[in-house]
Amino acid sequence: MSERSFTTENIDFYLRELAKAYKKMGGKDTPAEIILIGGAAILANYGFREMTYDMDAIINASSAMNDAIRRVGDEYQLPVGWLKTDFRHTKSFTPRLIQFSKYYKTFAGILSVRTITGEYLIAMKMVSARQYKNDLSDIVGIVGEHQHNKNPLTLEQIDRAVCDLYGSWSVIEPDTRQLLERVLALPDAFAVYQEYRNAELEAKDLLVAFEKKYPKVLQESNLKDILQQARKKKQAKTH
Repeated sequence: MSERSFTTENIDFYLRELAKAYKKMGGKDTPAEIILIGGAAILANYGFREMTYDMDAIINASSAMNDAIRRVGDEYQLPVGWLKTDFRHTKSFTPRLIQFSKYYKTFAGILSVRTITGEYLIAMKMVSARQYKNDLSDIVGIVGEHQHNKNPLTLEQIDRAVCDLYGSWSVIEPDTRQLLERVLALPDAFAVYQEYRNAELEAKDLLVAFEKKYPKVLQESNLKDILQQARKKKQAKTH
């Protein structure tokens, strides 16, 4: 099965096909709700992100939804687990996300889709703050797009979102908050977007190379130290 990506151009198409499949497979009497999280939420609301390879979501529907997800995935050769709820097991998940989600669209009169946006999406990204994913560049991109739309986000708004979702800043690393404050102070956050994205791509390559050389050593607990050492070694080779 070939791996396909989700983009701003096709995300609505797949959600519409999912709604139609759900209705056909027994869900017509049970309206469904999906809250898009992470990359999928960014694609639905912003234009700076090119793609994502899966869609994280909170799903409230009958059991027919599982069959509909499989059918759409098979029909369009989407990655296995293209729409998944594993996000519930990550540290950035909180049930409060449902309360602060925003309406997006309704598909086929049966599937209501909501998303996480703005300061609440930034709060989630700060909790994750994975250097090898899109988390940090997504923060920069969200800030930049709000600036360009003449609706800039403030530290006060983000502080409120963090407290709404997680109670306090204790779940966020101090250097991540410092990054946010630097980006918010920029007149145009997009000026540094590619810098952060390139750093994430480099981090991913370094970790893949490490994992290949030392299988089963990399863990969430040692990832930051291993990445730091890998970057030092790379810099030493180039000087």
